[in-house]
Amino acid sequence: MYTDPIADMLNRIRNAQAARKQMVDIPFSLIKFGIGKCLEKEGFIEKVAEKKKEKKRFFSIVLKYDKDGNPAITELKRISSPGQRIYRKKKEIRKVRGGRGISIISTPKGVMDGAQARAKDLGGEVICEVW
Repeated sequence: MYTDPIADMLNRIRNAQAARKQMVDIPFSLIKFGIGKCLEKEGFIEKVAEKKKEKKRFFSIVLKYDKDGNPAITELKRISSPGQRIYRKKKEIRKVRGGRGISIISTPKGVMDGAQARAKDLGGEVICEVW
């Protein structure tokens, strides 16, 4: 049993990209699936698909690489952790890497990127930053 499932998800993605894998399987939870959907919407990964195998629920992430074989995700950085939650108001949500990256926020309206949260006048827990 691991204590931070979101950090585990980010590490799985990081390790799969380092090994040049095309796909990675992650145990299912709504928040992790929401993070995957945000990454898909912003173009950092190809596809997210929910699967079930022998009563175990998980989802697959198809990783994205450029034509030279470099991963689309340069860095995944966990911001909030179970030991120290980081919350931001709408006005405190900042751009990541001059707008080239995204921050993923857990809001009362669901998981979304920082730009969406600012547009909808929402704040929340800053889960991670991706660039």
